[in-house]
Amino acid sequence: MNEEKPKLIVDGKRLDGRSFDELRPIKIEAGILKRADGSCYIEMGKNKIVAAVYGPREVHPKHLQDPSKAVIRYRYNMAPFSVEERKRPGPDRRSIEISKVSKEALEPVIMKELFPRSGIDIFVEVLQADAGTRTACLNAASVALIDAGVAMRGIVTAVAVAKVDGQLVLDPMKEEDNYGEADVPFAFLIRSGKIESITLLQMDGRMTAEELKKALELAKKGAMEIYAVQRDAIMRKYRSEEEVE
Repeated sequence: MNEEKPKLIVDGKRLDGRSFDELRPIKIEAGILKRADGSCYIEMGKNKIVAAVYGPREVHPKHLQDPSKAVIRYRYNMAPFSVEERKRPGPDRRSIEISKVSKEALEPVIMKELFPRSGIDIFVEVLQADAGTRTACLNAASVALIDAGVAMRGIVTAVAVAKVDGQLVLDPMKEEDNYGEADVPFAFLIRSGKIESITLLQMDGRMTAEELKKALELAKKGAMEIYAVQRDAIMRKYRSEEEVE
């Protein structure tokens, strides 16, 4: 028996009251873990995520070292209690796929050539999930890398656009992600307040070429808003360190 699809847009508004181009509430805090070289806590909507960075440090076993650049390792994990139906502990196909594409989204931005024979390990743990975890995790990982002092060409900022009831919407929540017609996560390299390139683009579902162009513009708008929050979190961390000194 097919599950009946609920109506997701009512009287020109989304179920949570947001307009089509509005982000969910977002909160970012840098430097929350003392034993990590860099860390970040993020809330995007009901998502709650912690990212930790260790390195650059020596790679073990040594045969995995690259004499010309750093090796980047990224692990995405959802805690068993992060979803309503308890998730089985350990990696699954989805977490392995998200780990791979997320690492590839960050690698062009990290100046790996400055850290030969080294490893940079990025761990992201989803404590509570509510759609868009891969993009939220990338936002947290990027702040954690900067907190760790890793040299980067810019900052990675990620957000998704969904097609819901024939309408493009920014930063989909759980119901829109589950019942929408398409979902497109984007990640951008932002340098000096300007978007320079796309480092992640995936699509689940179908959009026309024209819809994809509109989705890109919507994602760019959302990314710049998230970038401002990322930058503010980093500046707050540095200001607090200066006050302690």
